[in-house]
Amino acid sequence: MPTLLFRLVGPMQSWGTRGRFDLRDTESDPTKSGVVGLIACAMGIDRALDVSHLAALTMGVRVDRRGVQGVDYQTARMSRKVVPSRGDDTSQTWRSYLADAAFLVAMHGDRVVLEDVHAALADPRWPLCLGRKSYVPSLPVAMPSMEIALSDDDLRTALITCPPIVHGCETTVMTVVIEGPRSDRSVERRDVPLGTFAERRFGIRYCTYETTSAPEGEVIP
Repeated sequence: MPTLLFRLVGPMQSWGTRGRFDLRDTESDPTKSGVVGLIACAMGIDRALDVSHLAALTMGVRVDRRGVQGVDYQTARMSRKVVPSRGDDTSQTWRSYLADAAFLVAMHGDRVVLEDVHAALADPRWPLCLGRKSYVPSLPVAMPSMEIALSDDDLRTALITCPPIVHGCETTVMTVVIEGPRSDRSVERRDVPLGTFAERRFGIRYCTYETTSAPEGEVIP
C-alpha cells in the first residue's frame, strides 16, 4: 500500500489531547485526531458523519522543526446562560501552542482513499487550520504534485527520504514518530477518533519515537 505525504507548517499550531475549557494542552507533534479532523475539513465531512475510513489509515510524523512551546493567556466573560454553574463572572484560560513548528505527515493505506485525501488538501472544501481555527497554515498543506505526495514506500522510508519541507532546520537529526504495533519502545496515545467527531470518543494507538539524519536535497517548494 502507498504512503501519502503532506506538511503542517504555520506560525502557531496546537495538538491537544487532554484539554478542557480552562486548560488547553498541546502535544509536541500532531495528534491523529487533529490530522484526521483537518482531512475531514478539507473533504467537507460534517462532524456528525463517520470518519472511520480516515482513522484506519496508519500515521507517521517527521519533525522538521520542533518549534517553541508557549502559552496564550486569555480571559472570557462567562454568561449564566452559557455556563449556569459559573454565573456571570470572568473565566481565565491558558492555551498551549507550538510557535514556528514544521511537520511532515505521512498517511499509509488504501490508494484510492489517499488520492482523495491529496485532492481535498490541494483544494479544500472548508478552510484548514492547525489544531485551532485561528492557527492557519503558512504553506500549502498539500505537496505541489501527486508525484511528490504519493509514494510506494512504507511509512518510515517515505518519511526519512522525503526532502526538507522548510528552510532553516536547526539540527542535523530529526525525530520520526511511527504508528505501529505495541512494543517495549512504544508510547500509548489516545487520539484515534471512533465513529464521528460529534461523539468525542477516542481510541488508543501506539507510536515509537526515533531519531534519523536530516534529509538532504532542495527544500520542497
